[in-house]
Amino acid sequence: MTEPTWASLAIMLRALKLATVRRHAEEISQQAEREGWTFQRYIHHLVELELHERRRRRIERNLKDSGLPADKTIATLNRSRLPIKVAKQVATLCEGAFVERGDNLLAFGLPGRGKTHLVCAIAHELIQRGYRVLFTATFALVQRLLVAKRDLRLEDELAILDGFDAVLCDDIGYVQQNRDEMEVLFTFLAERYERRTVIITSNLVFSEWDRIFKDPMTTAAAIDRLVHHSVILEMTGKSIRIEEAQADQTLQGGASPTTTTATTTPTPSTDSKKEPTTTTAPTTATLNTEGTPTTTTANPPTNTAKNANGAPTTTPSPRNKNRNHSREEADGEM
Repeated sequence: MTEPTWASLAIMLRALKLATVRRHAEEISQQAEREGWTFQRYIHHLVELELHERRRRRIERNLKDSGLPADKTIATLNRSRLPIKVAKQVATLCEGAFVERGDNLLAFGLPGRGKTHLVCAIAHELIQRGYRVLFTATFALVQRLLVAKRDLRLEDELAILDGFDAVLCDDIGYVQQNRDEMEVLFTFLAERYERRTVIITSNLVFSEWDRIFKDPMTTAAAIDRLVHHSVILEMTGKSIRIEEAQADQTLQGGASPTTTTATTTPTPSTDSKKEPTTTTAPTTATLNTEGTPTTTTANPPTNTAKNANGAPTTTPSPRNKNRNHSREEADGEM
């Protein structure tokens, strides 16, 4: 029997799709001879290289298919801005046990609180652990399902989505759904119930979800399926976007918007024969709920006049009938 050559071995390894073993077999063989490796150690090292390379390629492929924003990772996440309870859950969520169980992850909060960045950072970590994740805006997912339904291939599209261990639906509360859109979205959620994970961000609390699903029964059914097995993250605090904008303005030499108080100091008259002066009370500039500045007077001005004997008299100005106008505007009343 002829001695097998590296060329013939390479052909067989290619047929077995062991690309990494084929690429390193000869090199590692020479290293093994120099260092006196056993045959078992030699084979183990080659297989280990193959598995490592396959895992790297799989992560690279899954990351490309995910559509995740490249900059929203754990490394760029400011954990000090997270609510204390949420910050304690991040490490556990990144391990992916909730995905194994098919549980959902729901992040709620007002705009600018960092919901999307947080769940995307967790999703990046899930991909590093071998999970498949799809990131999509909710309105884009709904349109994708509507097209599939129109083409009579909704089941096929749901099967494709089922290939992802977790589907991240960003901003579920922004787009108001019509009946067809509501139906395909509910179908998607019901299809994944207790089997596959759904990750959702929303600026609407559950009591406002009737704006999404319209029908009260459908709304209740959707919430029931999402909450049954879920982890809920409540993102509170100040808007990160506003604070970053204010910080940028400060660095550029600007000043943050503040409320200013302008005071006019009366100038005493040096000539007693001149007309009396009018004292202007301090005024405060404020903003009403529509962002329009309003000016309120701390004390009503007084007019100085002379009586018949030439003595000065002081008479209060007539009261403004709409003295509560500023408060009404601040409270949103007209």
